[in-house]
Amino acid sequence: MTRAAALADAAAAFLDLRTLPFTLPGSRLLVRETDGGLSVSRAEYEVDADDALAVRRLRLYGADGEALAVSRVRVDRIEFGDGSASLTFGAPDELSIGGAARCTFELPDGSTIGDSGPGVAPDAGAPEVGVLVSVDADRRVRVRRDAGHAARLARTEQVWLDWFARCPVVSADLEATAAHCWWVLGANQVELDLAPGTRAVVPSKLGYVALWQWDAYFIAIGLRHGDLDLAMQQLDLALTHQRPDGQLPDVVHDTGVLAGSDDLPPVDQARLRELGSPAADPGVPVPLTKPPLTALAVTRLIDAGAPAEWVHRVLPALRASQQWWFDHALAPDGLPEYAHPYSSGLDDSPVFDADLPVATPDLAAYLVLQDVLLADLSDPEQAARHRGRAADTRELLHRLWQPSAHRFAPRGRRGPVAAHTVVDLLPLLTGTLPRDVAASLADDLADPATFAAAFPVPTVALDDPAFDAGRMWRGPVWVNTNWLLIEGLERSGFGAAAAALAARTLALVGAGACEYYNPLTGAPPPRSAPMFSWTAALFIDLAVRYARP
Repeated sequence: MTRAAALADAAAAFLDLRTLPFTLPGSRLLVRETDGGLSVSRAEYEVDADDALAVRRLRLYGADGEALAVSRVRVDRIEFGDGSASLTFGAPDELSIGGAARCTFELPDGSTIGDSGPGVAPDAGAPEVGVLVSVDADRRVRVRRDAGHAARLARTEQVWLDWFARCPVVSADLEATAAHCWWVLGANQVELDLAPGTRAVVPSKLGYVALWQWDAYFIAIGLRHGDLDLAMQQLDLALTHQRPDGQLPDVVHDTGVLAGSDDLPPVDQARLRELGSPAADPGVPVPLTKPPLTALAVTRLIDAGAPAEWVHRVLPALRASQQWWFDHALAPDGLPEYAHPYSSGLDDSPVFDADLPVATPDLAAYLVLQDVLLADLSDPEQAARHRGRAADTRELLHRLWQPSAHRFAPRGRRGPVAAHTVVDLLPLLTGTLPRDVAASLADDLADPATFAAAFPVPTVALDDPAFDAGRMWRGPVWVNTNWLLIEGLERSGFGAAAAALAARTLALVGAGACEYYNPLTGAPPPRSAPMFSWTAALFIDLAVRYARP
């Protein structure tokens, strides 16, 4: 067995068809198991998979008229009964069924099609007659007989073998999880209507079907280890729809971009109202973007061999986006601020419960780091400007230091924000904090009363009144913030602590690449999206860096 085939088998062990669907790189179709059969949904922007059903119940039957149960799930096919009947993909929006005597398709409206089923070949020398099921963008289902099932099985298998052949090599004890994570990065590929011919690796086909700017950076950092071209495509998609003033939109989706709070979907506005956030239904719309980590992603792709012409092409957009924060998002004292929780990436964080805009330690640290990295990519004159601005921002960052509490604290227009969260620790990313300040942050990370949870690192301190182990950004562990803390510990001279947190993070993902995890139990809370791409990508990055064989 080839390494690619072994990895495909390891990834298939995670596919239970309930938590994780059967799908294909580039396809919008999701096949999942339901009571009494399989369902088929389409992956759509801002539509839950359960609300995007094309087929409510798909059943296959044997020659004896009995329904065939799923007997095996592989990445390239679902097998039924004794394995002679199977389902695979045709084109990205087509499913192919072969080997069953009959199959039925119950639609969401209760009607049923396909009762006559695929049938069998008229004689042993003729090719098997199967069924080809197509689902269009409006979820309309068409079923026709077709004799190409065997060829489609071979083609789908090869798609996955080619993908797994790119999976980076990691230590043997992490190989199965790495295979799962590489499957996640393959499975979550779609072609956005706004960008035909380009593959976006969306956060999750189960709930997040678009390209979020921040996600694209983390996803690219992991993808670079196996598919540099696809990694570069993610940054191209994030940068292509930049506003004339330099702002990068929060989201690029099928029909446009999300760049202002007046474009938020109703479900997001409802969640903000539930939290009592001052950002709910603002009277004056504000821009929506994501934290400035573009240069960090670009430099990692340069390390992986990104061509100079590509770097030269993306640098102007990168510089313009950095300038935007200083032209459009400053507090009166010159410290950059988040005008909306979503622009922080930590949407529901208690940092934003009572006051907006808020100047936060993480934003200042990101901007310092980005200017330093831009200086390294610039001519001497530009480099001097970037380093000078980094020094100025670093000085403003230190104004958020609270000596009596030994921590950084965000500041709203009404004063310091009491909530103690992961953003207070991210100035470690600058790598230039005074030694006593950096040591205080490292001690906070190691304190079992605050951030040294059973499964670190909670996004809200354990002893903070707002801590909630299962609620999005209000306590659960997110792999991207862990990754940023590992990066910060390394840059600040705490290499052993960084390696220890990397090992704990890799172990956390072992059960599956989910959106976030309970810091007390390590389990994903009920609303944590499965097959989450930045978790998968950053697992790959950490495994390559800290757990090579």
